[in-house]
Amino acid sequence: MYYTYIVKCSDNSLYTGYTTNLERRVKEHNNGKKGAKYTRSRRPVELVYYEEYAARHDAMSREALIKQLSHREKCQLIEDKRNIFQCGKTE
Repeated sequence: MYYTYIVKCSDNSLYTGYTTNLERRVKEHNNGKKGAKYTRSRRPVELVYYEEYAARHDAMSREALIKQLSHREKCQLIEDKRNIFQCGKTE
């Protein structure tokens, strides 16, 4: 599995990436030297959104598309996903 993800940084900015292991990658952003340069000065980060893909190419393509979105559009994407999840829990 490949994942496209968004983390919220301590300054409320959003960082988008892709990985094969979400838990490991968030830990790297928060603790390791392998975290993205962007997130190193904006710790801690919190995973707020992800999508699953079977192919690396699909995850990378989606990452590129999300990176083109405005901050507001990314926030809407995150909120929409949360609402879908919450609705699924109550049904």
